[in-house]
Amino acid sequence: MVMMAALLPANFSTVNVSVNITSNASVNSTTNASCHNILLSEHQNKVIPTIYSIIFALGFVGNGLVVFVLCQKTSRKTVANTYMLSLAVSDLLFLLSLPFWAVYYSFDYDWVFGLLMCKLCGSLLSLNLYASIFFITCMSVDRYLAIVHPFRWQYCQSPRRAVVVSSLVWTTACFATLPTMVFRDTHYLKELGVTACVMHYPTPTWFSTIALMKCVLGFLLPFTIIACCYCAIVCRLLEGPRLNKSSDNLDHVLRMVVAVVVAFFICWFPFHILTFLDALSSLEVLRICWMKQRVTVLLPFALCLGFSNSAINPFLYCFVGNHFRQQLSGLYQAQMYSLSQKRGSISTRLSSFSRKLSDLKDLGQMETVEQHSTP
Repeated sequence: MVMMAALLPANFSTVNVSVNITSNASVNSTTNASCHNILLSEHQNKVIPTIYSIIFALGFVGNGLVVFVLCQKTSRKTVANTYMLSLAVSDLLFLLSLPFWAVYYSFDYDWVFGLLMCKLCGSLLSLNLYASIFFITCMSVDRYLAIVHPFRWQYCQSPRRAVVVSSLVWTTACFATLPTMVFRDTHYLKELGVTACVMHYPTPTWFSTIALMKCVLGFLLPFTIIACCYCAIVCRLLEGPRLNKSSDNLDHVLRMVVAVVVAFFICWFPFHILTFLDALSSLEVLRICWMKQRVTVLLPFALCLGFSNSAINPFLYCFVGNHFRQQLSGLYQAQMYSLSQKRGSISTRLSSFSRKLSDLKDLGQMETVEQHSTP
């Protein structure tokens, strides 16, 4: 096993669960060599795969249940449910790639699944990063319209319109993922003696540009829109007398959306801060050696926190979202009723079959008696 205590090259980074390198990696200043030669934790190849496995197990079951419930014919076809379903699908797609990343870390950055899976797993990770925050933004805008502009909201409450918006969100997320699809590659790192799944950029400028785009498009801009929406909602709620007192359903949905937004912020904010600092380091704006080292060491663990968001969302729907709880409860009761009906039907058939056997037995005994009594 290749020990992760090996000294790393100057451009080594663990962004996106891999190493990011550039084609001119050999052109590194000797004055910065000691700063970039970072000693990674020897327990990283055990701790991170374990965390990934837990996230995969919880997230796959939870999001699978969400998709199953929301796809039922009895499920309410609302705008909020449409966005929630898309968010769960996005998380599920990403979670399918998580076991590969767990093996990647356990093998000390040695990618054994080939180039196609390297590109696919990297693309699913990037797709989820963008799609999840985009759908959370859509949910926040929907709550904003419902509370601040209720008449306009009623006009926009068309599931077909929500499907169109979801399609645009998926398309935008796919376009944002294109750089990952293009630059993700397998590359042999002789410093570590492994074939890594890396982001191989033509020039160092590409790395900083993509990193800054990720921070702005995948976090800063959406959260600015979300913050504006909730500021407007708070102002509207302070005008209490003008609110409809029968808006309990809106309150339940609002609490659920707020919980999802807060969870996303807590989970992904550290990663985007570290990504931003990594971009500044690449641009030589940040030249503090110890900070560069901390960024490289902390990024994998920040990703663990970010990935955990995919497992947290279903539990938020269940414990905070009143509608989802009702749908899940109704589905469970319907399944139990159907099962009891089947059991009753089987019991009735067995009873009928038992009676027929008894009748046949009695008839056979009567025929025997008649045969004996006949001279």
